[in-house]
Amino acid sequence: MLQSVSVPSDKPVYWDEAVDALVARDRILRRIIPQYGDVWLSSPDAPFLTLARALIGHQSSAKAAGAAWQRLTAGCGNELTPEAVLELAAADSTLAGLPKRKAEYIIDLAGHFAEKKVQPAQWGDMDDEAVVAELCAIRGIGRWTAEMFLIFHLQRADVLPLDDSRLLKAISLHYFSGEPVSRFEAREVAQAWAPWRTVATWFLWRSLDTSATTALNRA
Repeated sequence: MLQSVSVPSDKPVYWDEAVDALVARDRILRRIIPQYGDVWLSSPDAPFLTLARALIGHQSSAKAAGAAWQRLTAGCGNELTPEAVLELAAADSTLAGLPKRKAEYIIDLAGHFAEKKVQPAQWGDMDDEAVVAELCAIRGIGRWTAEMFLIFHLQRADVLPLDDSRLLKAISLHYFSGEPVSRFEAREVAQAWAPWRTVATWFLWRSLDTSATTALNRA
């Protein structure tokens, strides 16, 4: 879910401006961003898919979340829709082997969409906090999941997901020599990134995939 490479037509309209600003003002990002060339957030999935993927991925490794997603998709006949999830749930309450709580959350999410208890078409016109508040009213969706939706579906430019462990890990690694950081410290670092905190976060996520290799190359 976290990193994607897209063709030029899919690039968020703010991406190039954000990259230029971040490289100019932050010495760490000045080193990180050029390592990845012309990459950016991918075009968004349907809102139901984005939220379901976030629920499955929360507090799971990328490998475990990917395997669970594949099983769920296969169980739904390779077409993951709210209706298909509810049909699978009628036969298998675990949704192809999800943990009990996560299965319950996905089923509740599917019910909200199938019964039109949510209006995704309106989310694009709402500010970030209004979207977060509406999403958090759905069972199982907390602030982290809502902020992942802001980033990956609505592609809002200035989201700082302080509940995200990978972001805190990257800030610790690059800005504090690996020492643990508090949310307050992370927020202080991120002040320099506004109004492009989504883009800074995205590149810091990516940096974790190569940080070990980079460190060895510097040694």
